[in-house]
Amino acid sequence: MSGKGDKIEKIIARLQQRISEGQFYEAQQQTRVVAARYTKASNWGAAIDILYNVAQSLLKAGQGGSGGDLCVLLVETYKQAELKPDSAAKGKLLTCLRLFDSEEPTRKKFIGEMISWSSKFGEYPAGDPELHHVAGSLYAEEHEAYEAEKHLILGTKDSAEVLTRMEYEWFKEDDAHTAALYAARGVLPYLLTGNVRAANTCYRFFTSALNQDKQDQLGIQDVGSNSIDIRIYPSIPLLNFLGLLLLAIQRANADLYKQLHNKYAGLLAEVESWHESLEMIAEMYFGIQKPRQSNPLMDMMSGFFGGGGAPASGGAKRPAVKAPTSMPAAEGLD
Repeated sequence: MSGKGDKIEKIIARLQQRISEGQFYEAQQQTRVVAARYTKASNWGAAIDILYNVAQSLLKAGQGGSGGDLCVLLVETYKQAELKPDSAAKGKLLTCLRLFDSEEPTRKKFIGEMISWSSKFGEYPAGDPELHHVAGSLYAEEHEAYEAEKHLILGTKDSAEVLTRMEYEWFKEDDAHTAALYAARGVLPYLLTGNVRAANTCYRFFTSALNQDKQDQLGIQDVGSNSIDIRIYPSIPLLNFLGLLLLAIQRANADLYKQLHNKYAGLLAEVESWHESLEMIAEMYFGIQKPRQSNPLMDMMSGFFGGGGAPASGGAKRPAVKAPTSMPAAEGLD
């Protein structure tokens, strides 16, 4: 066994020597050939060790294209080996991920491939939360808001704070009255994925930062009773709506939600991008089904065939949570 290990180490050392000599393309191609030989023999461990080590060396040498190619091949080898996303397997991928230059085009493909692998062979259909968290955190550091949102919404318990910090920094470049639009970019998608705890974390973190930065400007009011304490933002009514929405969900009170929606109906009508999300949230948490516009011809035809009347728009899909035109839309909530 040790002899085989020594042989693999020598192969890796020889390929890394090529890299140190500047023979990057040759090292990449030879690595593919050698890895393919071990893959064909189902010697997954050897193939993975070779690809992992040489990919790292290429990335450290600034050869993102060649290193990225081997990283993608590493994930493909994981798939062929039907490897489960345990800490060791994920650790190799995350080590490689952190070595990519932010401008390297193959990084996005690598991230997509590793999420796909973890989805197929792990317990999370949307992909492993730890992989999402690290990818999303990297994008957040780079101010790539769209990509960060896609991953952090599906991340770990630590992701909500990372996401909200990014949204708050983004908000600080805008006017104070737009705060709810930025807070909603975390709150609504988390509710749509069923993660009420993260939605509350987003709201709490965002409003805490807002209170600290702009308390004197906003005239914040503390309203309390025997059962609840809540802060009211007179100049940002939609932020109040988000807080009260979370309270209604916590209490599973459909009547409270209906009263809330009616009270803020005029303001909500102006935020068209929230409409579909709120309809889905109303159904998910309060059993309030979206009213369907009647199509007499469709109803008549479905009656002939014993159906119940199909929606004209086809199957429902999870919406993007959008802000005004000056802000990009959150993606990837499916």
